[in-house]
Amino acid sequence: MKNLYAILSILLLATVHANASIHAGNNTINYTVKSGDTLSGIAYRYHTTVSKLRSANKLDKNQPIKIGKTLKVPTKYYTSTVKSVNKSEKYVIKSGDTLSGIAYRHKTTVAKLRKANGLKKNEPIKIGKVLKLSEKSYASTPQVSKYMIKKGDTLSGIAYRYKTTVANLRKINSLQKNQAIKIGKFLKVPQSKKASNQKLMASLSKLDTIAVEKPQVKKEKGFSFSDIFVSKSEKDKEKSRRMISLAKTKLGKKYVWGASGNKNTYDCSSFTKYVYKNIGISIPRTSLHQSKFGKEVKRNELKKGDLVFFDTSKKRKGYVNHVGIYLGDNKFIHASSAKKKVVITSLDKRFYSNRYKGARRPL
Repeated sequence: MKNLYAILSILLLATVHANASIHAGNNTINYTVKSGDTLSGIAYRYHTTVSKLRSANKLDKNQPIKIGKTLKVPTKYYTSTVKSVNKSEKYVIKSGDTLSGIAYRHKTTVAKLRKANGLKKNEPIKIGKVLKLSEKSYASTPQVSKYMIKKGDTLSGIAYRYKTTVANLRKINSLQKNQAIKIGKFLKVPQSKKASNQKLMASLSKLDTIAVEKPQVKKEKGFSFSDIFVSKSEKDKEKSRRMISLAKTKLGKKYVWGASGNKNTYDCSSFTKYVYKNIGISIPRTSLHQSKFGKEVKRNELKKGDLVFFDTSKKRKGYVNHVGIYLGDNKFIHASSAKKKVVITSLDKRFYSNRYKGARRPL
């Protein structure tokens, strides 16, 4: 069973972001800033906060980030992955090591290390000596998965579903006692051993099928381990879900013509650009240029996350001057100059239906 967990851990590690290198000891990963990146976007992508990013990188409050700069991103997810991959029953002592440091790193205690290795209370450790590590140290590393909060969810309901407690959910998500949960937000939830084993066996079964039925797939199609877990269509769906979730958090925010998103104010195209930027996609700044970006989509083929365009000028001049994001169910979200805020509107509404100019899919 240990070998099975090691195999799955290596496979999972293959899906880690290409620009991120893992540093288990510091609970951080290194991320190289790309064109279009923002601190809030990076924080959203790696499930942390802007304040934690600034603290980890010693950035002043209004200090901008530069393309090519390497940021330290605080995260527990990648750290736990590394620990599960590197877990071993033995550890070779290196220069600078202490028993307390080794115990902390491997989630055990100095007393357990001394007992496992027959060390006396004040006996020093020597460089190059092999220490036995307690098996319990690995069992203490919690396995977690992510759950998106839906309408009607409560912490007690989620806790019951995942065989845990409200207190534990608040602890692993750093929620205060009376802090409410929001629709669309991701929660870390404990993953039961049974669920972990089922996923493990399903993944290994899939590997066996591929090895037996398609032995040449790696050479012919450039097959990678990430293909086992997530298809392109699934990745696109996940991006759309994240995009819509983020967009809805801006409902009611003020519309200001020419605003770029500073102080939570937007015009129609800066709103769509902001949302797309925060899922890692850079699109043009204006609605007219956005209407020429990406793949053209017919109205009856609209999918969640598509950009929808309109001519809202009084005399209908015939060119695009307004844009929103399609939500499904014939609705779209947009920064409305008429309502002076971010709202959700039906495409069936006569004004917008008559002025519809097409749709694009930048994904």
